[in-house]
Amino acid sequence: MGLISNNIRYIIWVVIFAAFSLSSFARGSNDYSIESLNAFIHDQADKALVKPRTGTLYNISLPANFSGMEVSVVRIRSGKFWDKGANFSFFHIPPGIRPIPSAKRLSILYQNLGNWSSYYYNVPGYRLVAPVVGLTAYDSSNSSTIGNRRVDFSIMGDPISVHFFNIVIQDHVTPKCVEFGADGSFELQDMNETYVCITHGEGHFSVVVLKKQGEGNMKLWALGFGFVGLVSVVLVMVAIVRLLRRKKMRKMEKQSERGVAFDTFWIGGSKMPSASMVRTQPALENRYVP
Repeated sequence: MGLISNNIRYIIWVVIFAAFSLSSFARGSNDYSIESLNAFIHDQADKALVKPRTGTLYNISLPANFSGMEVSVVRIRSGKFWDKGANFSFFHIPPGIRPIPSAKRLSILYQNLGNWSSYYYNVPGYRLVAPVVGLTAYDSSNSSTIGNRRVDFSIMGDPISVHFFNIVIQDHVTPKCVEFGADGSFELQDMNETYVCITHGEGHFSVVVLKKQGEGNMKLWALGFGFVGLVSVVLVMVAIVRLLRRKKMRKMEKQSERGVAFDTFWIGGSKMPSASMVRTQPALENRYVP
């Protein structure tokens, strides 16, 4: 029965794992916290910077399980930021921008969520056609790294522009800019230039297009197929267990037919076979008795 018990345990684990996977798939991006991600990226960047040079862009290495996500950071003096702006990553920050509240030195953190974008951000009725990219700024006046106090921007001149590259969109489809808030809220805007979005502050940005009719049901179809697959796996495993059980019973029946029936007795907790006790009668080689 040990083999059967092991197979039953295996079936239980398969069912639990499959149910958990389907549940996670159904919940989608709700399991991914934007706030936790931002805090994690800030901590990684803060630990990675050791005596950084002002005006130099540093790429931050992330753990392997965040493969596909890119993070970089630059420290810049507020005076130079006002005079020349900053052109790094996807963002073009023009001159004439001050940090609020005031800070002598800024750390600007750039994010490109890459293939993780749809796990953290989504727009109902639309689909992302570009990665979500982020821009956040910190007051690092009294810190040799990034600093912890977030700052916003006061724009006196041209707005900040976000440039997207390598976007493939079908004809007759109109892309829109989307700006995400810290709580996952969003605002859609028309594009003034091809694949360029405009913003007056920090945040996260991407490009979206309307979903095609029926495209929103693809996830439900996938979930349905996954459930059917789960049921199929369970049925197959049950059939295997029954087959093993039948084979074992047949083997025991054949051994019973070929063998000799023995009595049994117990030694401790083990059941042992026992042959009937028969006293061997003494045999005389010579029946003559003097």
